[in-house]
Amino acid sequence: LVSRIIRMAGALLIRGGVCVNEDRAFRADVLCESGKIAAIGENLDVPKGAEVVDATGKYVIPGGIDTHTHMQLPFMGTVAADDFYAGTRAALAGGTTMILDFVIPSKGESLLAAYDKWRAWADEKVCCDYSFHVAVTWWSETVGKEMEVLCKEKGVNSFKLFMAYKDVFMVNDEEMYHAFCKIKELEALAQVHAENGDIIAEKSKEMSELGITGPEGHEMCRPEEVEGEATNRAIVLANQINCPLYVVHVMSRSAADVISAARRKGCVVFGEPIAAGLGVDGTHYWHKCWRHAAAFVMGPPLRPDTSTPEYLMDMLANGDLQLTGTDNCTFNGDQKAMGKDDFRRIPNGVNGVEDRLSVIWEKGVFTGKMDACRFVSVTSTTAAKIFNMYPQKGVVAVGSDADLVIWDGDATRIISSKTHHHVRRLNNYLNNQ
Repeated sequence: LVSRIIRMAGALLIRGGVCVNEDRAFRADVLCESGKIAAIGENLDVPKGAEVVDATGKYVIPGGIDTHTHMQLPFMGTVAADDFYAGTRAALAGGTTMILDFVIPSKGESLLAAYDKWRAWADEKVCCDYSFHVAVTWWSETVGKEMEVLCKEKGVNSFKLFMAYKDVFMVNDEEMYHAFCKIKELEALAQVHAENGDIIAEKSKEMSELGITGPEGHEMCRPEEVEGEATNRAIVLANQINCPLYVVHVMSRSAADVISAARRKGCVVFGEPIAAGLGVDGTHYWHKCWRHAAAFVMGPPLRPDTSTPEYLMDMLANGDLQLTGTDNCTFNGDQKAMGKDDFRRIPNGVNGVEDRLSVIWEKGVFTGKMDACRFVSVTSTTAAKIFNMYPQKGVVAVGSDADLVIWDGDATRIISSKTHHHVRRLNNYLNNQ
């Protein structure tokens, strides 16, 4: 669906396309110079030496912003297959021109040291613009002081807390409350991975004792209500101090309904469904091929209720959920096989950074659930606004970055691991058209 991604230092004129922003669509030429949009209008003159690209019959949209990736993440005894080069290359191939990745310190590790480490990994490899959220995996006064440095000196404006992955990343309610207080003080944004980690730990033991060791056990120990309960708990805690909250990877009806209800009560909370949750369902965990089933293991899991993706897309289209990421964290088949005898050891993660825009267009716009303006909003503009990048990002406007995608809404392609740009040989959207 993506014809071409434009980001050039010289002059370039995009002729005859339909420019799409979240509030309107209009036919115009777009002149780009030195990486910025210099002019927008009908029948613009071609500057001397400028390249001209014909976008007749296509949309000109702001580049996608993926709010949730994990490139090169050390996790569960291995490292994500997509490093910052392969992952951002795949992003660009799919029309995403910026990613927001996560710095995730180990418990007891300095947040500043972890930030410097992630920057060193990313800076020499990235193909597109990027930024970082920083995870708070433990709490002390020192952590609070480092959060302040990250905000005031490093440009970080969002901090993520895990309510799952017990004894690894998970924080308890008291720690989360203290972190929320600091985030509110810094006028930053709190993010949560919302699952009840204590229940998951106990249910995982139960599954193992019952002899359930395959990928289906992963979903069975993390039922939908476990996500819904944690989502509600996080909103309640954040609301006690009026701390804005962002719920990452909303994967279930229950969690989506909690967010929608809280927003109607006046809570400042944002919900982020991801490409996987919008494009596929959790029935794959019961697939007879173990490698196929394991490829879909992620947390929170995809839901076996086959109506869930459409339900989440409806919520996204009507504004009850606000924007989209991918949780792109890829592991190849051999890495997933670390858990061949115990689902608790299967590295959690799926792909999506390359296919997010295509999946949302197919499941959202093509089906008539949303128009092209809403598509731009949920893939780019809302992210730019929430994370303080607007109007530099997320809009086709004079002065904005020329991170533009020429999008052919009528073209078709078959998603395949043979043609995608990820490192791993698996694709969770295989054979989707």
